[in-house]
Amino acid sequence: MPHTQKRLDELLEKANSLPLSPGVYIMRDKNQKIIYVGKSRKLKNRVSQYFQQGKKNAKTYRMVAAAEDFDYILCKTEIEALTLENSLIKQNSPKYNIKLKDAKSYPYIKITDEEYPRIIFTRTRGSDKGKYYGPFSGSSIAYSILDIIHKSLGIPNCKRRFPQDIGKERPCIYYQMKQCCGLCTGKVSCDEYMTLISCAGDILKGNITAATHLLNEQMYNFAQEEKFEAAAKCRDTVKALERLHQKQSVVAAPDVDMDVFGFYCDEIVSCMSVLYVRNGIVNDKADFLFNSDAIIDEESIASFIVEHYISRDNIPSLLYVSFDVNEEDLNTLETFLSERSGHRVHIKKAVRGVNKELTAIVCKNAEEKARQKKLEIQKDEDVLLDLAKLLRLEAVPERIEAYDISNIGKENITAGMVVYQNGKPLRSDYRLFKMRTVKENADDYASMREALTRRIKHLKEDSSGAFSVYPDLLLIDGGKGHVSTVKEVLRENNIDIPVFGMVKDDYHKTRALCTDSEEISIARERGVYMLIYAIQEEVHRFTVGIVSAAKRSTLKHSSLEKIDGIGPVKARKLLGSFGTLNALKNASVNEIKAVKGINEQDAYNVFQYFNQKKGSKGEL
Repeated sequence: MPHTQKRLDELLEKANSLPLSPGVYIMRDKNQKIIYVGKSRKLKNRVSQYFQQGKKNAKTYRMVAAAEDFDYILCKTEIEALTLENSLIKQNSPKYNIKLKDAKSYPYIKITDEEYPRIIFTRTRGSDKGKYYGPFSGSSIAYSILDIIHKSLGIPNCKRRFPQDIGKERPCIYYQMKQCCGLCTGKVSCDEYMTLISCAGDILKGNITAATHLLNEQMYNFAQEEKFEAAAKCRDTVKALERLHQKQSVVAAPDVDMDVFGFYCDEIVSCMSVLYVRNGIVNDKADFLFNSDAIIDEESIASFIVEHYISRDNIPSLLYVSFDVNEEDLNTLETFLSERSGHRVHIKKAVRGVNKELTAIVCKNAEEKARQKKLEIQKDEDVLLDLAKLLRLEAVPERIEAYDISNIGKENITAGMVVYQNGKPLRSDYRLFKMRTVKENADDYASMREALTRRIKHLKEDSSGAFSVYPDLLLIDGGKGHVSTVKEVLRENNIDIPVFGMVKDDYHKTRALCTDSEEISIARERGVYMLIYAIQEEVHRFTVGIVSAAKRSTLKHSSLEKIDGIGPVKARKLLGSFGTLNALKNASVNEIKAVKGINEQDAYNVFQYFNQKKGSKGEL
């Protein structure tokens, strides 16, 4: 609801008292929840604009109407304000800010920091000495690049540990297929292997030319030393890289590195598309969709670009954008990116020639992604409306919470909660409830009662976060008895939320929805059926998957804890270091002793436990 003129005047008066210095401003709603974070070179001028009379776009108008108050933090420089703004947006996920997907969930390719480095896929960017490349737009892109690197360069993709596993076992089938250099055979020197790793680094940077040059140089050296087999391997690898180069799209001169940003915006969905060009070749692309609440202006776009490059090391010297950025933000952005990358970065708006054409293509891509998203939204809204009609709900269920009970043994009785927001899974809000009161018998009803009681307690006590949001609909994996149990918990807490059970047939497939007294067929409503089926499968997958993993972990730990001197802490350290029980079984005493917190006697006991049938005492 819009503010009264009196309240707007009060906020304007407060804004006019701000200093003309750099800083970050924080808009809060009536519950003191942060709904928008912005930065400005001159706080007074920027913040006062929100509360002055005059034309505002619909999204800004909604944000101002919801803002009950604002805070601010003064900064020494614009760069400091830019960095602080980015940090606050990540911490609080304000409703009206444009936001990137959490960088932790993006895929990276990592070259590990070891004597014989490995090249692996990871979603976690650590602070170790390994080299990280990415983030990539999707796991399929990252895996395809990894596949190319492993096959074209012959870098091992197995679980053997080098140098300790060199010469221990016969080479695998990939060596016979000539897709692995055969490091395990002992015929590949450390220098030869490091050349391959260096080439992999060049490929991951998008510089296939440099990798080819390095391999040609090594091929010549091998030929001079009459190592003809090694030279032939280099020759074959060069040919493989040349074929890869030919498949890629060339859009600029061979020495050009640049990122091209294209933007499309309307009142329903907005999209930023980015094309990554390295050495004149399209290396990857990414699309970022923003919902209808996000305020998108020159200031917020500058913040988006900062967040985009916070998790990236490979920042090119040239960015082309399809939109206007005011001069102050442009200078701040260029300075920030230049300092972060270690070289001068220029941001330009393409006005003519090939770069303008390329920018237009990226904009068209952004428009198409937005169009597809709008179709999805419309489809989801139609399905939710059909669901509301079928269940006679008073409102369309935007937030649906589904619950399932899994009990694999008395120590692993767990309730899983999954959340669907506007017809899509909201995985950041998924939760698990490990039973505290239900211990002696696997009682589904008692477990469901405990889970919902704890969920409602959070609903009442938490003022922010996922647990503070009221669901519009509760779906329970079970029948009338489960629904009755949940309704009783809701009545005891004076809460009115619609509850339905998801009933399965004899083949364990979704059949209907039910209340505590009747079943409602969903067979004829295809869209509704598919949604309920997806929710039921998802909550089952989430709950059973995590409980099974917990059970497997318990079994592994309990197995190790049978060994003299090994308790839960040491068991975790051993499994964390070796990854699997099988790897630990095949380890020597010295390798086990190398694990932090494991002494020589512990190592000997572990080795003896797994090798006593062999009658070997291992190496000391």
